[in-house]
Amino acid sequence: MPHAIANDKVKLYFEEAGSGTPILFLHEFAADYTNWEPQMRYFSRGHRCISYSARGYTPSDVPSSADDYSYKHFYTDALAVLDHLNIAKAHFVGLSMGSYSSLQVALNAPERMLSMTLAGVGSGSSLENLDTFRKACRDTAEQFDKTGSVEVAKVTREAPGRIPFLVKDPRGHADFYAALARHDSKGSANTMRGFQGGRPSIYTMADEIKRATTPALIICGDEDDACVEPSLFLKKHLPASGLTFFPKSGHVLNLEEPSLFNETVERFIALVEATRWGARDPRSVLAA
Repeated sequence: MPHAIANDKVKLYFEEAGSGTPILFLHEFAADYTNWEPQMRYFSRGHRCISYSARGYTPSDVPSSADDYSYKHFYTDALAVLDHLNIAKAHFVGLSMGSYSSLQVALNAPERMLSMTLAGVGSGSSLENLDTFRKACRDTAEQFDKTGSVEVAKVTREAPGRIPFLVKDPRGHADFYAALARHDSKGSANTMRGFQGGRPSIYTMADEIKRATTPALIICGDEDDACVEPSLFLKKHLPASGLTFFPKSGHVLNLEEPSLFNETVERFIALVEATRWGARDPRSVLAA
């Protein structure tokens, strides 16, 4: 099985398809590398596509300590995958947790990015509710430890941001959460404690985000309430960003609306590669 090796020797399982300019797909908490299959099939027609399972998600390694699951581990793992494949730069396409990691690469290693697609980004960022969010992450981690992934999946699948997926595609929704139920409980618990419950809010990084010049596409479902305000914040602060909302959509954008997602990202990447996606023209900004 193909694995990249992280800085701390954790093995990261990946798959790739196609040839051309590289695209790296980074999954969300409830997913793994398999959930990018609609994008791997579509984009590999013209690009070299790579999807991988984050640490804690089999068949990648599952470290035993929550200390090995910080947001720094996750974004440097993405770079380790590129290093293993001898890829200098790639388009990053992330969802939720994967979007946060992509943003961190833009802030810390922008020379490795051609562009970044940030879908379903920023849940848990509210500074007013940050302590409550982090407690909820700790509580969810304990539930993974006590009851296992099967029981936690039953609750997670009915979270508000997941309901639009259920409404429009019950079969796809059922398949998605059947896969979540098979996740390693320890890996999910530690990801909740380390990454989800320990990452800084994007609202605390405004100055760094303003300096990030990587072309960015922000995608948000208009019924993914936890991500609406963070998406608007990123649009305001990322210099070379565009923002689109998918109507009647929740959090799992690449599976809820695969055709719309693929077409939107494809157009963005094409404009980036044609050097037609730059910073906002200051003439378009209203005077204060």
